[in-house]
Amino acid sequence: MSREERYDVSRRVAVAGALTNTILAIVKLLFGWLGHSQSLLADGVHSLSDLLTDALVLFTARHAKEAPDEEHPYGHGRFETIGTLVLGGFLIAVGVGIVWDAADRLFTPEQLLQPETFTLYVAAFSILANEGLFFYTRYFANQINSNLLRANAWHHRTDSVSSVVVFVGIGGTMMGLPYLDAIAAVLVGLMIIKIGWDLGWTASQELADAGLEEESLTQIREVIGNISGVKSVHMLRTRKLGGHAMADVHVQVDPWVSVSEGHRIAEVVQYGLIDRVDVLEDVTVHIDPEDDEAGPSCTHLPLRSEAEAALDRVCRGVSCYDQKARVVLHYLSGRIDIELYLPLHCFVSNQQAEQLHSDYQAAVKGSEIFRDVHIWFG
Repeated sequence: MSREERYDVSRRVAVAGALTNTILAIVKLLFGWLGHSQSLLADGVHSLSDLLTDALVLFTARHAKEAPDEEHPYGHGRFETIGTLVLGGFLIAVGVGIVWDAADRLFTPEQLLQPETFTLYVAAFSILANEGLFFYTRYFANQINSNLLRANAWHHRTDSVSSVVVFVGIGGTMMGLPYLDAIAAVLVGLMIIKIGWDLGWTASQELADAGLEEESLTQIREVIGNISGVKSVHMLRTRKLGGHAMADVHVQVDPWVSVSEGHRIAEVVQYGLIDRVDVLEDVTVHIDPEDDEAGPSCTHLPLRSEAEAALDRVCRGVSCYDQKARVVLHYLSGRIDIELYLPLHCFVSNQQAEQLHSDYQAAVKGSEIFRDVHIWFG
């Protein structure tokens, strides 16, 4: 799904949530005040926080859909992460305020209120409305794989649960237990703090470049392992970016394949992962001729110009070396293996070719740079 399509879905869901939460906030605050229910008033504040969430979804979705630019070469997906973090902090502050006020009333019994009967129906209406919002938002969150929408959906679910608590608190108070309404308000506040903490923690982990879950990593390894030409996978790293993720991975191939074949394998790995692992938006593939985590390093070895100069020094006197047509260097296990292409007329017989190979092997023996020489004629 394109960024523009993701934005359209997020905007539609956010508008629907905003309209519903506006109605719920007005109804709960009004009837909570008229009906003398502290828990319903707290639930109304909770709905106001949902309204802020919907506004935040609209704002971050609009910015997250923008294409990469010079200042943001990896795109704007982290706007969604920052928005989630801000939302989490706001919810914690709201929850603390509600708990503080309700706890204060619990310790001053003369301030406890007696809810009216109609507040019970308002709480029931809130339960049904928030459950509907939960299923609606979660459906589209899964469709576009948006963590922010998914978090917003569960925020609606906590609203539903908090309304259940309010329903029980009001009902208990009406049955002669005056403390239940204030206790329900404390529980609602604690639930708001919990969801705020969860949202903030998840967003902070994403900003700290936390990787994908093990299930996704296993899927990535399975996809790469089934691609022809891949021998093994190592140094797999991932990081989340809004509703998507990025990965870079080292893929080991046969050390004797050509550069172009290795590049083609890397392309298949890259686009195969993006196509089959929904969360991945960008993949960087590093092709290795061997497992560079386990084998000796080649970082001390010279590049071609110096390597050819060193090869000239040790092989200058060997037959046909001055007629060589091509030299291919293979950097493997801390040394350089050489493929030496000689003209066809340098081949006289199998016995002579074997002797020529021995002469080249003897020339590079003892070198700290070279290991083996493979000779080709023609």
